[in-house]
Amino acid sequence: MAYEGELLHAGGTLTIDLGRATVIAVSGSGPNFCGHLMLHAQSNMGGYYFHVATGDQYAGIHGYPRYMNEDGFQRYLSENQKSVLRRVPMPIPDPAAARTKLESLMSERWTWGVLPNNCVSFVEEVIAAGGGTWASASNCPSVATAPTIINRISEFLNRLDSEIYRIYRVPRL
Repeated sequence: MAYEGELLHAGGTLTIDLGRATVIAVSGSGPNFCGHLMLHAQSNMGGYYFHVATGDQYAGIHGYPRYMNEDGFQRYLSENQKSVLRRVPMPIPDPAAARTKLESLMSERWTWGVLPNNCVSFVEEVIAAGGGTWASASNCPSVATAPTIINRISEFLNRLDSEIYRIYRVPRL
């Protein structure tokens, strides 16, 4: 069985900052074209990744969520033949509440429901508990993290603005 992370045996053992969280979308395995979603939290040790794993418990549908550090994440990507699709910074106004929810979810078995109760809903629950407003219109991670038209327009206008300043050598105020 490929590496999916570690079990969290006790709350409060990881020093994390969910105020600077990131939603991570990775490619899927086998026939999974939607990919997989994780939540990354900063720490003084580089950060930790949290997700619902589908691996070795009860035919992969009812198991404990997992976590991993950066080395574990690189191992996870390698052994599962995955790649990072997107990293989306996620503001969470109440990181303590998000952490409490995350630790609660990590201590309970998660019943994997493919689309209705999957990796996206796991991440959404943590973000919502912390007062974050991100929610996916799709439970398919590759779609859930895709930039919206508003994001694309904003990025275009920022690039255009930067190019105008660069071309005409206008100092920024």
